[in-house]
Amino acid sequence: MTGPVLASLRGVNKSYGEVQVLHDIDLDIHQGEVVVVLGPSGSGKSTLCRCINRLEKINSGTITLDGKPLPAEGRDLARLRADVGMVFQSFNLFAHRSVLENVTLGPIRVRGIPKREAEATARRLLDRVGVADQADKLPAELSGGQQQRVAIARALAMNPKIVLFDEPTSALDPEMVSEVLDVMTSLAAEGTTMVVVTHEMGFARRAAHRVVFMSEGRIAEQGTPEEFFDRTGTARARDFLSKVLQH
Repeated sequence: MTGPVLASLRGVNKSYGEVQVLHDIDLDIHQGEVVVVLGPSGSGKSTLCRCINRLEKINSGTITLDGKPLPAEGRDLARLRADVGMVFQSFNLFAHRSVLENVTLGPIRVRGIPKREAEATARRLLDRVGVADQADKLPAELSGGQQQRVAIARALAMNPKIVLFDEPTSALDPEMVSEVLDVMTSLAAEGTTMVVVTHEMGFARRAAHRVVFMSEGRIAEQGTPEEFFDRTGTARARDFLSKVLQH
């Protein structure tokens, strides 16, 4: 693998009421690794992603980051959220704050970074994702693709150990998808540790170190992109691929 284990899930179960959505999940994520999580709708992919930074509380099992269990609440949880970046499908930018303010708010308030330093880092990151010229605008003045690239810059501004992407292109118009995937591909090439829930098969083939296929709340199969796309062993995965690769 690419590096030591950064995040580890053991026997993780998650239910909403009587509906169990994750069943005995065992998964290690290594430093510098890009793990792409695939599967049909309702298979538990987004819930898995949200459990890793404790946006969802698990019912049983353990999740550790750098060998330490996820904290339950308080300042320790805030520090965890700083170390585990999250990019949502709906952008989740602060509508009344400028692009620059969206990117600097976390580093200033959570990391205690001086404003001038935070702004310099933010402008560098906005340039990195191709929206440096949008720094003074409000999110509503940007396209969906631009907003999602700002959201990626915001996650990176916290200097996280791992970045989670929960279907980051699903809310975008088709012509905007590639601009976001290009940014994510460059992050992967630079060694950013990433867990990506997506339906973008091309990205999975191109950027993933490992593909995790989920079905009915379980990890049904995992392997390299070549193993999954070219030699998948389970009937459920073959059926999934036959449907998604037709589009």
